[in-house]
Amino acid sequence: MSRIALTDRTAALETAVVAATGRLDADLLDDARAVIARTRRRGGLSAEHTVVALAGATGSGKSSVLNVVAGTDVATVGVRRPTTSHPVAAVWGDGAGPLLDWLEVRRRHEMPVATADGTAGDKGTRKGLARLRERRGPADIGTGLVLLDLPDHDSVVAEHRMRADRLVERVDLLVWVVDPQKYADAVLHERYLRPLAGRAEVVVVVLNQVDRLSEPEAEAMVEDLRRLVVDDGLDGARVLALSARTGQGTDRLRALLADAARRREAAAARLAADTRAVAGRVAEACGTVPPHRAGDKAAAALVAALEDAAGVPTVVDAVGRTHRRDAHLATGWPLTRWVSRLRRDPLRRLGLRRDDAATGADGRRDPAAGSRKDPRPGSRPDLVRSSLPAARPAVRASAASAVRRYIDEVTTGAPPSWSLVVRGRGQAAIDRLPGELDQAVVGTRVEAERRPRWWAVAGAAQWLLLAAAAVGLLWLGAAAVVEYLRLPPLGVPVLTLDLTGRGGGVLELPWPTLLALGGLLAGLVLALLARAVAAWGARRRSARARRRLRRAVTAVADAQVRMPVSEELSALARCRTAATIAAS
Repeated sequence: MSRIALTDRTAALETAVVAATGRLDADLLDDARAVIARTRRRGGLSAEHTVVALAGATGSGKSSVLNVVAGTDVATVGVRRPTTSHPVAAVWGDGAGPLLDWLEVRRRHEMPVATADGTAGDKGTRKGLARLRERRGPADIGTGLVLLDLPDHDSVVAEHRMRADRLVERVDLLVWVVDPQKYADAVLHERYLRPLAGRAEVVVVVLNQVDRLSEPEAEAMVEDLRRLVVDDGLDGARVLALSARTGQGTDRLRALLADAARRREAAAARLAADTRAVAGRVAEACGTVPPHRAGDKAAAALVAALEDAAGVPTVVDAVGRTHRRDAHLATGWPLTRWVSRLRRDPLRRLGLRRDDAATGADGRRDPAAGSRKDPRPGSRPDLVRSSLPAARPAVRASAASAVRRYIDEVTTGAPPSWSLVVRGRGQAAIDRLPGELDQAVVGTRVEAERRPRWWAVAGAAQWLLLAAAAVGLLWLGAAAVVEYLRLPPLGVPVLTLDLTGRGGGVLELPWPTLLALGGLLAGLVLALLARAVAAWGARRRSARARRRLRRAVTAVADAQVRMPVSEELSALARCRTAATIAAS
């Protein structure tokens, strides 16, 4: 696997921080921002220098270790504690000034640089280097090393501790100097080493003053120290034993520092390690990824609950009843249509029928029609409201519960602080839902867009049958009047049916009677058939209206609930992905 460039890692962490702002713990995000700023600031300074800090507790011998590594008395060693109040720098090579200014290190000592032929560089003399070799051994450190002696991390002076803590965060390589009395000190391990967990490559632990121990005691103590370091999460950190007083083991430390200066990788390694560590904390704070299809059932329940809150069942029922009413007005028996006309149009009573439908199915103006106009383009549709009854408190509570249940489902595994933000947006959606749902219903065309053609055919047939019945009744009435007045009888044609072939006789039906009874009976039968067909059509119309209303309610659910929630979940996904990349 290819390694991620430090700039890409930092950019990924910044993306995660931006996505998590206002949603994750502010202290954690401040730590991440500090790492980003430190990485960019350190990256803009000298890449030719490696900054190594000697850190430790009071009396651990940091200053002595600095002097023995430098080969001369750079730091003051004394009995009075604390001895080091300000950081001291031993610098090999030129150009470290801006870097030391950023580190706020004022006390600086330029050291002679060893060259390939063993002579001193420009900043030292051969004579001085010879004296250095005579006192401390070979100064085989090349250019590029900045070695700091930090104030004691357990100093009784708070200002000293603050200086030490600031530099512990900024240096490239940390050398923790411990002594046989305090190597297991809880403050050292809990406050300093454990927070560096996962950054073993930039941590060295030195057990000083081993000259006070026998060889078996020193080996046992080094093993115990190595165990403690592993428990601190620094498995792989280098653990050395030395004596600054006798010089025992100092060559290994000097060689390690010279190698770090030569490789010039410690700065990038420390910055990458810090970025990985804080990015890992951010990724952990982002929680786990919810199930792949989390929220699907909750989304269906959400839409169903919002349909109830919007009064969709009431509207769908009104669509069916309006269709049956219109069908009866168009195809019912003409003598009983007036009864249906007395009943108010259910859709119009809800304020959901367009004015282009104010003309009844029989072509006459519906007296029950209101005067509400459709919102024209450019008008304020939010000023037009339905006459649907307000949702019952139980229904509204059900809708609110569905929103909360949906949020709980889709935020499974999300951090509590992020879930709280999502719930806040969900509560805002709950407050807006009643008006939005009403507008969704108002904006959906639920009545018939055009009358079925068979209504006109059936309606014309009904009037023809009624006319036939009227003709027959008038004929029979006229015949009765003529007979009553003893006038010459009217000739009444008769329809003769020969039924002798079927075992019957001859059946004679007067045409007036046939017209009257046949027209009335046929009209009733046609009305019943039309009612049955209209009921089937009403079910189809209701189903179509339900689908349209469901789409409208789903659009409201998407706009008011699912989209805001999705935005928060997308931000969480961006944060989790970017933090995972930065921590990889």
